[in-house]
Amino acid sequence: MVRRKKTTFLDDMLGLVAMLPWSVGIVLALVSYVFLHQLAKPTPLQGLQPSQITGVIVGSVIKTFAFAGQFIVPAICLLGALGSYLARRGRQALVSNVSQSKSADVLDGMSWREFEMLVGEAFRLQGYRVAETGGAGADGGIDLVLTKGSEKFLVQCKQWKAFKVSVMVVRELYGVMAAKGAAGGFVVTSGRFTEDATEFAVGRNITLIDGPRLHGLLAQAKAARSIVNQPPARASELPVPPVFNAVSACPTCGAAMKKRVAKHGANAGGEFWVCIRYPACKGTRNIG
Repeated sequence: MVRRKKTTFLDDMLGLVAMLPWSVGIVLALVSYVFLHQLAKPTPLQGLQPSQITGVIVGSVIKTFAFAGQFIVPAICLLGALGSYLARRGRQALVSNVSQSKSADVLDGMSWREFEMLVGEAFRLQGYRVAETGGAGADGGIDLVLTKGSEKFLVQCKQWKAFKVSVMVVRELYGVMAAKGAAGGFVVTSGRFTEDATEFAVGRNITLIDGPRLHGLLAQAKAARSIVNQPPARASELPVPPVFNAVSACPTCGAAMKKRVAKHGANAGGEFWVCIRYPACKGTRNIG
């Protein structure tokens, strides 16, 4: 187990603010300055009674700390906001690099920390709220906690290049899910899963995402986000975005799938799932 480095209160505060959205850090800087600035204003000493001297001394100590804090605390909040902004830009750069690559092998060159950041951003693009638990190492238990609505999901990230993820990892996640009352869980790896791991996950609300499927999910999310971010157009000109299936992977290559309507054959007019890499991959699944 990796021993945690001792940190000061200021380090902990800076790390906490850096975990928040950068805009929240700026708001905290403004609020803390206004509050502490008001608290640091001197109290008039005329007409004091002897019984009030103790209270004045205590108040003076508080005002002394408030005077220093009105500069220190906002500075920490602004530094934390800067760290949050830079981390956000770093995650977006990772997503862009991976989604633009034609092969999932790009994941193999990442550190475990970069891989964890990439996975977190992938889930954010899927509409989840993501909390990074800050594990002490590459395999520090639950790496991400996802929330969507009132449901909670747990994520383990395994940046393993040479080994397949075994059933033991999936069993451990299932136990933690039960202990924490999570609605579901994900195991994400840059490599592959053993057959035992895949079989154990069936019917247990655990989704296994390997390297090719993660690569496909990122490409899917970037495509969907680019449609959302396009400038407004007239209703007649708006493209119809494809509906993606983030639960079932392509049975052929493991990438995500999108909904299509059959135009020919006995099933004409019916809907089915097709791989997002079509026509390079012709994997399909029935709906239902």
